[in-house]
Amino acid sequence: MIALLPSPAAAEVVQAVPAGFEITQSVTVDKPIDQVWAMLVAPQKWWDKEHTYSGDSANLYLDPQATGCFCEKLPGKGSVEHGHVVYVEAPRALRLHSALGPLQIEGATGALTFTLEPEGEGATKVRLSYVVGGYIRGGSEVIAPLVDRVLGTQLTRLKAASEAAPLPDAEAKPAK
Repeated sequence: MIALLPSPAAAEVVQAVPAGFEITQSVTVDKPIDQVWAMLVAPQKWWDKEHTYSGDSANLYLDPQATGCFCEKLPGKGSVEHGHVVYVEAPRALRLHSALGPLQIEGATGALTFTLEPEGEGATKVRLSYVVGGYIRGGSEVIAPLVDRVLGTQLTRLKAASEAAPLPDAEAKPAK
């Protein structure tokens, strides 16, 4: 199921050809980079439950180190890998090799990259790039806009969760 929440202002299917597609998105989060990073690596706090296999985002987890897993526990003893971590430069970059959602049953895989950089005073620019290649029945051109919308939803939720989270105690207290 694809929930249609507003997407970030800067979203684009850069290219969609039979062999794959590229999506880029960006959003500015009104929180410092360290706080946005902490939220990014806790997908159980922001990933839409409609885009999980279990129907419960609390079952998601991410181990933010090379060979780490962005995975989900399933009822009983099952699990699913949404992606595996191939690059981490905390708090600035996270890259996973991933075939998200319906791409898992296709002959395709992708590189999902999040980059974070400070923007202005206390804000963070988050950029998402998803480059997918391989064989996709029905065509990459058909699925690319759907994946773009889903990733837009996720980025919007990351922004909302980050901005709703309180600042750490040391930053929240006024200076004397």
